[in-house]
Amino acid sequence: MFFMLLPRFLLVLLLVLSVQVSYGQSSSELKKRKNAINREIESLKKTRSKIDKNKKLSLTQINLLNAQIKLREEKIQTINSEIKMLDNKISANTSEVKTLQSDLSRLKKEYAKMILFAFRNQGAYHKMMFIFASEDFNQAYMRLKYIQQVGRVRKSQAKYIENTQVSLKKQITILDENKKEKSDLLFDQLSEKETLGKDKAQQSKIVNSLTKQQKSLQQQLTRKQKEATSLNNAIQAAIRKEILAEQKRAAERARLAEQARLAKIAAAAKAKAKSSPGTTASKPAVAKPVASGSSILASSPEDAKLSSGFAGNRGRLQKPAQGIITQGFGQYKYKSNVTLFNPGINIKTAPGTPVYAVFEGQVSQVFMVLNNYAVMIRHGEYFSIYSKLKSVNVSAGQKVITRQAIGVVANDPSEGISEMQFQIWKGKSPVNPAGWVR
Repeated sequence: MFFMLLPRFLLVLLLVLSVQVSYGQSSSELKKRKNAINREIESLKKTRSKIDKNKKLSLTQINLLNAQIKLREEKIQTINSEIKMLDNKISANTSEVKTLQSDLSRLKKEYAKMILFAFRNQGAYHKMMFIFASEDFNQAYMRLKYIQQVGRVRKSQAKYIENTQVSLKKQITILDENKKEKSDLLFDQLSEKETLGKDKAQQSKIVNSLTKQQKSLQQQLTRKQKEATSLNNAIQAAIRKEILAEQKRAAERARLAEQARLAKIAAAAKAKAKSSPGTTASKPAVAKPVASGSSILASSPEDAKLSSGFAGNRGRLQKPAQGIITQGFGQYKYKSNVTLFNPGINIKTAPGTPVYAVFEGQVSQVFMVLNNYAVMIRHGEYFSIYSKLKSVNVSAGQKVITRQAIGVVANDPSEGISEMQFQIWKGKSPVNPAGWVR
């Protein structure tokens, strides 16, 4: 019976250990993410506190509060994931405790039978009689070995029972810790939900107050629209310029290729005419037309490789600057009749934070937008744009490598924060960078 229980116990133990390992890895990742969220929330709170001291309502306050609300919601989701994992862990540990208790009970019963048998047959007389009652020497030897083996098994089973008791005690302790951790998480979740409600109430209050200040709000909206329009026009002009230049280069490549092809045909026809006089020359093939639109940007082998490499790193690109995303891609409504479109993501940073190229490529253009610099880097058919920079250390035509420093984030004196904007375009259309950066 003892040997039948052993494989079952080992199977349960291995299963629980594998659950513990996967839980430990995932739990560690969730805790790291939750700690990172806490740091980002604290950073946003400090920045908002500085802005609030000015007693001047602004769209930046709304954006920062929106980002804080989004982070709190993400933290609550992370806590929910932790609770779900703990529930699975508690269930696995409870099952293991029940299995260990059941096996321990059986082992003790089997051990009691062995002790009772040994008690009834104790003494050297009974053992010697058992051996001398053998029919021959081989049987006597086997009986002696049997008696020795029974003694070893009894000692081994006693040790196994002791180890099972230790494992059971350890698992009960772990189970109690899991339950306490779950209780702490539930309390943390409740606290975050209460704080989230307060943040949303404050958000509504700021929006209502800002809406009443029509003149101030309109000035801020006009400034943001002007900045967005200027940057968008500059980007589109630069992309059109790149497309035209690439069309010329593609046309030149096609012209040279056609010349080489015709020369080859002429040489072949001349050689054929010498060998076979009076033969009619074959009609030359028509050259393929040059591609039009943004696809021309990936027409050369080098650009096609760069485009493929950039697209292949989707979701793995690092953020261009260390900081918190305060506004995402898409349309944002500030008044019933006013919406602003953000073609990228806004990243709040510490003052003087360096900005890095997210992928290798060539600088298409460096331009000024409302007293701040913007850098556009081409990656084949794709473009990455880094705006609201105080200074830059690259120039148009320069090739850059991944994670090369290209500038420093500017500080907005009117708001007192440092924030850059990052965009990704595929040809003539902006795409959501959130799906590209880690």
